[in-house]
Amino acid sequence: MSRLSELDLTIRLAPAVPRAVTQVSVGLFTAATAILFYTALDRLTVGDGAPFALCFPAMMLATLFARWPAGALSGLVGIFYAWAYAFPATAGFRIPDRNAAVTLGFIVVAAVITVATAELFRRAVRRATMERDQEIADRDLLLQEIDHRMKNNFAIVTSILDIQRRRADGDAAEALGAALNRVESIARAHRHLYRGAGQGDAVQMRGYLGDLCSALSDALLLRGGISLVCSSDEVEVSRDRAVSIGLVVNELVTNAAKHAFGGRAGGTITVGFRQRPGGCTLIVSDDGVGMPAAAAPTGIDHGLGSRLIPAFARQAGGTLATESGPDGTTVTMDLPA
Repeated sequence: MSRLSELDLTIRLAPAVPRAVTQVSVGLFTAATAILFYTALDRLTVGDGAPFALCFPAMMLATLFARWPAGALSGLVGIFYAWAYAFPATAGFRIPDRNAAVTLGFIVVAAVITVATAELFRRAVRRATMERDQEIADRDLLLQEIDHRMKNNFAIVTSILDIQRRRADGDAAEALGAALNRVESIARAHRHLYRGAGQGDAVQMRGYLGDLCSALSDALLLRGGISLVCSSDEVEVSRDRAVSIGLVVNELVTNAAKHAFGGRAGGTITVGFRQRPGGCTLIVSDDGVGMPAAAAPTGIDHGLGSRLIPAFARQAGGTLATESGPDGTTVTMDLPA
């Protein structure tokens, strides 16, 4: 439907070409095309064909492409040609008899009905398209308003957590910092989802994980010899799944930064997101000292993360696997399509 409305040549060619010129051109072109097509077919058939037959589709196309004046002109030219073809011996195109007059009357009525029907259809399509465009504009405005309010809400929550973290110390400050990182992870997924209203329920993982890892590097004060490296394929993931993946990354990177290097001055934490046949794979690894045997099955220590990471993985629809040794730890989460 919307494609038909885009084919209105009187709008598409304006103001470079005046509307009347477009309508006359389209009307004459469709009529000439119908005449040429009929002439070619008539030469391939035995006996006289129906010279009026192709006038009607020509009128309909002219009306759809350039409104009713073009359709009326196309019909007038086509009927004039067909009449001259059917009664070539009639001087001045006079009506030879009553039957011919009745036939001409039926053809004219049918032409008027054809042009009127095509014009009504064209207007209905245009009206429906305008209503659809208005609905899309209203939806985008609503999404922008929701996005703005959500950003404000996230900003308020993170500000409160950050204030409390600065006032606290010890374990309380650490817990508030972890909560702050989790909220910011969700906020980043939200920003990537609504970046440009109306793009659908999908998050581009390369930009999202890159932004998240950059923020984690700042928040965890990874300076000097400890670095966080992030890479991702160009993959679109649904909003809810992206949030869960981001939370898993947040917990694993935080855990590695706290425990993986055991006092070492240097090391690398690597985050990778790869597309594979049948799904995707998230890999978070470090080149630290490895994990205690008790923590190895889950890939995390026995704090709050031991409950959060498996829960976030289940929300993402993924399965976790951990490999740990003296050369470091690798946690893999397989995500089916």
